[in-house]
Amino acid sequence: IGFYYLLSISREEREYLHALRDKLSCPDSHVIIDLDSHHDVPLKNVTQPRKANAAFVILARNQDLNGVLDSIQQNEDRFNKKFGYPYVFLNDEPYDPDFIKYTSEVISTTAEYGVIPHDHWHQPKWIDEDRAAAARKKLEAQDFFFRHELLKKYDYYWRIEPDIKFFCDLDFDPFLFMQDNKKVYGFTIALHEYLETIETLWNTTREFIQKYPQHIPKGNALRFLSEDGGATYNGCHFWSNFEIADLNFWRSPAYMDFFDYLDKAGGFYYERWGDAPVHSIGAALLARPDQIHFFK
Repeated sequence: IGFYYLLSISREEREYLHALRDKLSCPDSHVIIDLDSHHDVPLKNVTQPRKANAAFVILARNQDLNGVLDSIQQNEDRFNKKFGYPYVFLNDEPYDPDFIKYTSEVISTTAEYGVIPHDHWHQPKWIDEDRAAAARKKLEAQDFFFRHELLKKYDYYWRIEPDIKFFCDLDFDPFLFMQDNKKVYGFTIALHEYLETIETLWNTTREFIQKYPQHIPKGNALRFLSEDGGATYNGCHFWSNFEIADLNFWRSPAYMDFFDYLDKAGGFYYERWGDAPVHSIGAALLARPDQIHFFK
């Protein structure tokens, strides 16, 4: 499944999961996205001396330590010991000394540990608490992490989750690939979202399009999101457990206006608008297909 494999499983289980993936996956995402086939990833550039201004981002709590250690060790063995990128850890509370000690011991480069500001983690005062409590969908900090102070100095990030396993050695630098080919978003899997958890997200997005037409480029990747020219949302989204993205794209006036418009609509709190559909809609709506890459 692209860059990393989620579990060590039997052949029967693997066949079942592949069939399930094919059933749930968005059709032809590889055709709609990344139409410029000449931008195939290189097989190897280990000896390339250049590096991008980039970091790994891990959103994890102290209790995720064991899963984080497994993921870091996988990443170091398969990729980062050859390429040497730093890590940024983000949490809603300070990391405890053991977390910092043990993660630092397996990292071959440097790491920074940050606390996500309260306003990025908890619902704002203007949210109707009675209405939010009825659903009680806690805001996830993933939706805000690109604004964190520790990430302001970077241009690209690669998101790593606890308990992932890489499927093979990586002998090329995805960050440089993104940079050199002017990509803004990279993914490995596209799945359908549960539409009942985002009932008003697409209508809110259409309102944004009407209010900010200057932000919508011609020839964007709308076809990934809709088969009827934007009248309805097909539910397709990039699986954000793996993503490599241009932080300057998330910081752009277009995406910031989009994100702030969604935030004020309240769906992060009243429904369950997560980072996956929001990032997916933002990228497909505000970027061209050739700026989005499907890492096969």
